Amino acid sequence: MRILACLKQVPEKDSRYKIDDTATGIREEDLVFETNESDVYALEEALRLKEKLGGEVVVLSLGEERVLKTIKSGLAMGADSALHLTDPAFRGSDAFVIATSIARAISDQNFDVIFTGVQSEDMAFAQTGTILAQLLGWSHATIVMEVNVSEDGKNARVKRELESNLFEVVEIPLPAVLTIQSGINQPRYATLKGIMQAKKKGIRTLSAQDLGLKNSQLGSMGSVVDHQKMFFPEKKKKTVILEGTPEEAARTLMERLHKERCFSRWPSAERNSLCLARFWF
Repeated sequence: MRILACLKQVPEKDSRYKIDDTATGIREEDLVFETNESDVYALEEALRLKEKLGGEVVVLSLGEERVLKTIKSGLAMGADSALHLTDPAFRGSDAFVIATSIARAISDQNFDVIFTGVQSEDMAFAQTGTILAQLLGWSHATIVMEVNVSEDGKNARVKRELESNLFEVVEIPLPAVLTIQSGINQPRYATLKGIMQAKKKGIRTLSAQDLGLKNSQLGSMGSVVDHQKMFFPEKKKKTVILEGTPEEAARTLMERLHKERCFSRWPSAERNSLCLARFWF
């Protein structure tokens, strides 16, 4: 069984972001990068599937030279080889362009399963995996919490996490794309032996030209999502002191709540009690 694990490199969680001069991205000069958390869980799930059914795990990452750190980390964990998609033209690409690039990169390879993280920690679009499945014409499942592949390698039974502590179990045919939720497993640490072995494992580098993609198909020009502006949320805080007797203050409070149309979808009696609960708690 051939398995692909897609890894994205993102800024560390505790990074202090600075918006760039275009106001459409962040400055990367002083940032420290790491592998996207849910992608690490996806790689671990890929390695466990390989250990169960045999085969090969290939890691893929898109980005500039610093992405090699993420790729080598995946190889040290146990992946057999890697694909590195790197080209200045990739900068500014959205999920559609990235998924298209991945689809082109693996068009000549016969993968049975593709694992991605459920979403990236920097942009959190949660779209690359599903778009990739559509481009490949494969079945897919999202927010996966459990994977069981049949011994003949033709089907996968997966458990998906839904809202309100609900789960869904579905069976889908392979090949398929699965987006993995954080917490599905306990990712392993790279051993010293694994780190040493990673130095001997092959990393195939592919440019946009190798993928047959033109500049008009990449970056902001090829993207279907236009990033218009990035900004930090404004912190607004205003304290209002209600003067007068308790009865007058309560009357003023209710008038203000009605004026602000608090919980307007509720009947008046229920709205009043809910608004008061919101005020006090």
